[in-house]
Amino acid sequence: MRDPKYDILFEPVQIGPVKTKNRFYQVPHCNGMGHVHPSAMAGMRAVKAEGGWGVVCTEECEISPLSEFSPYIEARLWEDRDVPALARMADAVHQHGSLAGIELAFNGYSAPNRYSREIPWAPSNTPVRSYDPVQARAMTASDIRELRNLHRAAALRARDAGFDIIYVYAGHDLGLPFHFLTPRNNRRTDEYGGSVENRVRLLRELIEDTKEAVGDRCGVAVRLAVDEQSGREGLEKSGDGAAIFSLLAELPDLWDINVADWSNDSITARFSNEGFQEEFLTGLKALTSKPIVGVGRFTSPDTMVSQIRRGVLDLIGAARPSIADPFLPRKIETGRADEIRECIGCNICVTGDHTSTPVRCTQNPTMGEEWRRGWHPERIQPKRSDSRALVIGSGPAGLECARALGTRGYDVALVEATRTLGGRLVRETRLPGLASWGRVIDYRVDAIGRLENVEIYRESQLTADDVMDFGAEHVFVATGSRWRNDGLGREIRYPLEGLDQIKVLTPDDVLAGADLPAKVVLFDDDHYYMGSALAELLRMKGIEVTFVTPATDVSAWTHNTLEQHRIQKRLLELGVQIITAHSIERLVSGGVSLSCIYTGRTKTIEGEAVLLVTSREPEQTLYDQLLSKAAEREAAGIRTVKLIGDCNAPGTVAAAVYAGHRAARLTDGSDDNVYFKRELPALDAAFI
Repeated sequence: MRDPKYDILFEPVQIGPVKTKNRFYQVPHCNGMGHVHPSAMAGMRAVKAEGGWGVVCTEECEISPLSEFSPYIEARLWEDRDVPALARMADAVHQHGSLAGIELAFNGYSAPNRYSREIPWAPSNTPVRSYDPVQARAMTASDIRELRNLHRAAALRARDAGFDIIYVYAGHDLGLPFHFLTPRNNRRTDEYGGSVENRVRLLRELIEDTKEAVGDRCGVAVRLAVDEQSGREGLEKSGDGAAIFSLLAELPDLWDINVADWSNDSITARFSNEGFQEEFLTGLKALTSKPIVGVGRFTSPDTMVSQIRRGVLDLIGAARPSIADPFLPRKIETGRADEIRECIGCNICVTGDHTSTPVRCTQNPTMGEEWRRGWHPERIQPKRSDSRALVIGSGPAGLECARALGTRGYDVALVEATRTLGGRLVRETRLPGLASWGRVIDYRVDAIGRLENVEIYRESQLTADDVMDFGAEHVFVATGSRWRNDGLGREIRYPLEGLDQIKVLTPDDVLAGADLPAKVVLFDDDHYYMGSALAELLRMKGIEVTFVTPATDVSAWTHNTLEQHRIQKRLLELGVQIITAHSIERLVSGGVSLSCIYTGRTKTIEGEAVLLVTSREPEQTLYDQLLSKAAEREAAGIRTVKLIGDCNAPGTVAAAVYAGHRAARLTDGSDDNVYFKRELPALDAAFI
């Protein structure tokens, strides 16, 4: 049973006319499913409710084609025909005794309306937030009345769909009501502009309209960003933020407090710690009698209890931790807090929204697969035979494969060539800001330690003959990859010229502790975290670094993880010289010859070594040896030999964990193929 000190987390909280069963609150978060994959979205939210979250909310739910976010996939409640899809989610959440919340959104100049082609609305004339060549027009009094009617109609549809909590959205510098709050967006001179009291008028009216429409049955919540972390140019809690909150303090049934923009609200672990939003929440509870929910990438129940007892929050809000472990509340409730699959704060989940694909998670390979593949984060089908399994390599793929196979009931041997389990992560977690990624190792090593049918063999370098002597029917090769030292990658398609002219380093060399000269040219053609993290590490060692990339900014893919601007800022603050839009033409004595990717013009920069962060080569030697011994394999009783993780195709840690999990699920099962359940558009006879 649970520790009594956590009892406070399981107290109910009244939210207007509805009551939660506990203090665990999955706040609205995007998921890449929305109106395109409603059954998948409902399946994912249902698992959260099953896992014990007292409230489970949608993502942003567009209320009108006048403000839509294509190509981003959000929920939609434009008309009555949208109700059944959202009702599916509400019903699924209710089946587990949780409340269902919906975040109604009208995003104004943040939404360029690429699909509907409608002109966006804003408090004042302004370009849209993206680089689309589109401007939003200033709303008229008639527009404001229409917006209020649209919001009221959406609230009624949400009630009819079965939702218990209905949001008025004024957060993240996305919701139009937020734009009215900020002087930099609101330059109006009528009753909706100027003073704080005037700028808050639209938000007040939307709250009142929603309460009047559905407040007898539904709790009305307001999601408000009280600080933009941009100084005087933006909203500050110490100024207008707290004043706005005070003016509306008693009006809604629940306050969902965050910071703007999204990159500040969902900072990666590389740049923030657990509970990082406390400074923006402190003091607000004294201004209202209504419950407050907030976030902070909470994974520790002790931190949760502390925030509640100290009057910071009433409800523990979570998006990312609820993705990493949908059963986090249930584990605390049943005395299994040490089994929580803790969020590592990598923001791989966020990339689904930016790439318009279903959400995924480094820690939780079942995330996004609940409906389409039928995967559950805490349940897996029992073994279908008495076969033994041999997993070679204890990186993310190998650890997850061994854990999942062991959970299924197979006898598993996990063999690691070194003393330490974790593969690539053993070294990568020593990079600046990446210590929390070690949770990928910790969770799996702990879980494997609870399984009597999984044995671990360390410092065991296997040959093909060793594998065949082992007596396992299923062999999983997870031997990882190594960074290339010839420059081949996305931009450079052939080995570089002049590799013998200058000292050449790879990330593997640096992470292994190689001697480093005083001046290094780092060439990043990987575009994720590795290049920038290594540059930061080298600067911490006092090494002069020139960062070269063919992209137009540093670590370009991390725009998808909401941290690119922080990464580039940090490198600049550390004194890293940055050269973008250049590739390496050749290596020369004492330096590197670069070429502009646009003009082809060349220039030479000095360096005592070049650090190539380009691409990785799968380590398949053992696998190839096994394939070459077909007769011996058959005689040894080996039925399957599979490559998993980076030794199959190098990718993210999330991809490696997924690969290991999928391989374990498919053992002794159906053929491995690309097909899964999907929803197809239905032809509507009324519109044919």
